[in-house]
Amino acid sequence: MRNAILAAVALTAGFSTTAFAQDEGLTVGVSWSNFQEERWKTDEAAIKAALEEAGAEYVSADAQSSSSKQLSDVESLIAQGVDALIILAQDTQAIGPAVDAAFNEGIPVIAYDRLIEDDRAFYLTFDNVEVGRMQARAVLEAAPEGNYVMIKGSPTDPNADFLRGGQQEVLQEAIDEGRITIVGEAYTDGWLPANAQRNMEQILTAQDNQVDAVVASNDGTAGGAVAALTAQGMDGIPVSGQDADHAALNRVAQGTQTVSVWKDSRELGREAGEIAIELASGTEMSAIEGAEEWTSPAGTTLTAKFLDPVPVTIENLDAVVDAGWIDQETLCQGVSGDVAACN
Repeated sequence: MRNAILAAVALTAGFSTTAFAQDEGLTVGVSWSNFQEERWKTDEAAIKAALEEAGAEYVSADAQSSSSKQLSDVESLIAQGVDALIILAQDTQAIGPAVDAAFNEGIPVIAYDRLIEDDRAFYLTFDNVEVGRMQARAVLEAAPEGNYVMIKGSPTDPNADFLRGGQQEVLQEAIDEGRITIVGEAYTDGWLPANAQRNMEQILTAQDNQVDAVVASNDGTAGGAVAALTAQGMDGIPVSGQDADHAALNRVAQGTQTVSVWKDSRELGREAGEIAIELASGTEMSAIEGAEEWTSPAGTTLTAKFLDPVPVTIENLDAVVDAGWIDQETLCQGVSGDVAACN
């Protein structure tokens, strides 16, 4: 009867669940900010696999890009009796009350891939400043001079500024020497490709299309930028991204995107599942393998673990095929010319 009631509550709250807590074993709840991006499905599959291997159960909620819905989602997950929470925060500031509620119930929290400014949460992500450096290096190598546009991520996601900081580190010398000029810069609300496209269109109009390179902060924003460029017959100028989305890797193969920094979310998801089990079982955050003490730009000292990203360009596309991230047919669809990974 208890499980039936919980199932009914989950359904009315819009939950996608594989199972509910049993008297034995652990249940891990995951609060997703959204599922608009291809990569989150990959992350989810990896988390589920890690939990299943450990004999734990999985329950999740999709906030559908709403910070208010995410608060109620987390409350519902807590009400279901989860033993640990993995939170991909829609808004790092707005999520605070939900984190408080979790810790009031003794439930450990993992800030998944996006910073939550709370020293009680374990921060698990890739080195996003280095991702920004990798993006800028690849674009700068392809376009060592000219007019640059910076298409940033969501203003509510700290990663947007981490990436932008890394990009600036690499570009600063060329800016100081007058080799490149940043002629346009915009945040992308919600990381939505349509918003990135609109931003790019407005910058192109303002600059009379005098743009030589675009440093876009992820593959969704890169896709929006490329769409705007293509409409002006400018596809093929250097554009960066990250996440190694299949569509983006295909653009790399076709030559309309220069780089996608690959953050193997299979690895990140697996780590999240395993760490959630450890924390739920009483392991101290500092005792997690690979954990380090890290201070955020706001001065918060957290326990964190950073995984290593890999820049993927047309020169090393074989790496994602060999790793089983994408098959050759998907990668090479519509590709013409001499691309080694497609031969």
